[in-house]
Amino acid sequence: MRRRPAVVLGASGLVGQRMQQRLANHPWFELAAIGGSAASAGKSLDEIPWRLEQERPPLPQVQVLEILSESFVKELQTLGIEVAFSCLPSDVANQIEPVLVNCGIAVFSNASSFRRELGIPLVIPDINPEHMSEFNSSKGMHACATNCTLVPMAVPIAALRQWDVIKVSMRSEQALSGAGWKLLEDEDARNGYPNPEIPGEAEKVVQEFLHVMGEGGEEGIVPATIEVDVKCQRIGRRDGHQVFVEVEFKQPITQQEIILALKNHDWSQQLKLCPSTPLRPIHLVDEIDVDNHLWSDGIQFSSSPLPSQSLKTGMAVVVGNVQVKGQHNLVFSAYSHNTIRGASGGTLLLAEQAIIEDRIPER
Repeated sequence: MRRRPAVVLGASGLVGQRMQQRLANHPWFELAAIGGSAASAGKSLDEIPWRLEQERPPLPQVQVLEILSESFVKELQTLGIEVAFSCLPSDVANQIEPVLVNCGIAVFSNASSFRRELGIPLVIPDINPEHMSEFNSSKGMHACATNCTLVPMAVPIAALRQWDVIKVSMRSEQALSGAGWKLLEDEDARNGYPNPEIPGEAEKVVQEFLHVMGEGGEEGIVPATIEVDVKCQRIGRRDGHQVFVEVEFKQPITQQEIILALKNHDWSQQLKLCPSTPLRPIHLVDEIDVDNHLWSDGIQFSSSPLPSQSLKTGMAVVVGNVQVKGQHNLVFSAYSHNTIRGASGGTLLLAEQAIIEDRIPER
């Protein structure tokens, strides 16, 4: 398969650098350009501080282009860029993403700007891959990944929706990296005392959960009718979002049925061909160990991950502490890597899905 030239929008942030890391050896996309702020523009990648715990992989010797400059789009067109991965703050994404789409560049966004907008699919591929039918329709080649906290909550619930979900309650414990590299360098946060408040997070999770669990209608996605209560807080862990969930079902359930459904939840045969698809979407364990269960490929855990070499590692959702209460209620906890599955990896998987489904025309 031909490697398509791609630009990462985000030079110095954690998600942007995770995306650079994942594209370093990607078989379907070639990292051909980096877009950044005016402060980063003109610098080579080697001059940009590397903020990830793994060493910087070999990356192309390109200079960072200024995203909001008048020449940015022309520079991308000259380079033959076909795909853009947006790892931008919402205010910048609002300005540049539609411009790129209108120029024929396919945009896959981790920003919250266009989530749930009519004609722009908001997709978790192992939950609602059919929503990608909106891609390249009224709003052009534009797709969004969800909020990072939604992933560990929604993936296990989606695996169990045959029993008709009535009500969901979720409490999160979210890593420092979810707020960006500046919080990782905050002394109080590193010592375990971050501000626990995450304004607007719970509302995003609820709205996006109902959207990805919804069904397509004549006027877009019809959200699911599920009662949802969410509470989100920041804790002092570097990486990894953990959620504690209780679900009420309409149909009666048993422990054996639930365990079997979680174990058997799988990707479509088509999505299994994507480089970033983990071997299993859910890695079921008795109890979650946040120190050792962060990097799962769906089958095994890695203690020394190399994300630039292994695109599947860190992409599975770990589920544990599963307990059926009575005939209709289930409690469980789930854990996923917020900057991998919840951000750069999930966004990249959307692009892989678009490729495997022939949604991006050849040039």
